[in-house]
Amino acid sequence: MAKKKKTKTIKKTKKTKRAKNLKIKPVLKTTEKKSSVSGQEDKPEIKKIKKQPTEKRIYNLKDFVVYPKHGVGKITAVEKATIGEIDIQFYKILVEKEKLTLTVPINQQSKLRPISTINQINKCISILKTKPKIKRTMWSRRAQEYDQKINSGKIYELAEVVKDLNKNTDIIADQSYSERQLFEKAYDRLKSEFEAVLKVSPEEVQKKMDKALGRAKISEDAQ
Repeated sequence: MAKKKKTKTIKKTKKTKRAKNLKIKPVLKTTEKKSSVSGQEDKPEIKKIKKQPTEKRIYNLKDFVVYPKHGVGKITAVEKATIGEIDIQFYKILVEKEKLTLTVPINQQSKLRPISTINQINKCISILKTKPKIKRTMWSRRAQEYDQKINSGKIYELAEVVKDLNKNTDIIADQSYSERQLFEKAYDRLKSEFEAVLKVSPEEVQKKMDKALGRAKISEDAQ
């Protein structure tokens, strides 16, 4: 009887060893898979950082440039100054419309842009010919959006403001004071850039713009 018991116990141990071996193998496989998957997920995405432009655009004397908050200006001088033992070069820009002289360091000229091309001016004229888009929002919010577009320095956005605020009339009652102010500000900014690019008289530029806006009749009646 003792021999039979021994054989039974031996069989049980063999079974348990086999079971253990069977259980361990799949566990190791799953952990390997998880580690490989998690390793892929944990890898940080390497994004290429765009290098900041190091090249400085060189403007010459009497060149026209656009400063977003003030509009078209003319470079009157390129001067040097020493501030804290550092030599700094800067442009002096005259904005005739506002009777203002700006001092812009050459290494901080990101806000400046050259005046538009003739193709861009032609696109602006086509924008002025389109129908105005008026949002159904409060005037205070729209006025803020218009002001941001005017000060963006982008000529197409400027043309959109002129187009949207154009009423085809000079009757004051048809426009609020703030609306008229924004229209005139955008109109004058656009007009001054048209003058600098096309190199024609202010009167000819006004006729061209008014014709595109459908204001030609107003100017004729005024004469």
